Amino acid sequence: MRLSARVDYALRAAAELAVAGSHPVTAVQLAEAQQIPPKFLENILGQLRRSGLVRSQRGPEGGYWLAKSADQISLADIIRAIDGPLLGVRGERPEHVGYAGPARSLQEVWIALRASERGILERVSLAHIASGELPEPVRKLTEDPAAWESPSFI
Repeated sequence: MRLSARVDYALRAAAELAVAGSHPVTAVQLAEAQQIPPKFLENILGQLRRSGLVRSQRGPEGGYWLAKSADQISLADIIRAIDGPLLGVRGERPEHVGYAGPARSLQEVWIALRASERGILERVSLAHIASGELPEPVRKLTEDPAAWESPSFI
């Protein structure tokens, strides 16, 4: 999986908002806290706002805050808001891509890969990231990357 800089910045800014709770945080404060280019971050925050993940208010008391509680926003939600579906093949959903001959099974691999990504990214919330307490299956993977082979993982 390849994450764009936009997604990386969005996840980092959202983690900052998760810690802030309901207190508005300015784009400048977020940019400084995570060393993100401010203008780039403003565009990202706009996308998150249009996706319903972040709220904003203008003015001296303004800023950004999460539209839902941090435990209700998964990493997958943020990635989709910024870059679209988790796994696409040539811009298509894996179910809509077909191959012939010996490459026929690739479609099934792409579907399984997307399911694996979703198994992690939908399980981890901003609350997990902000607290540093990852769900047990994800934490186990960081300690033993071969643990994904366990049938209880997903």
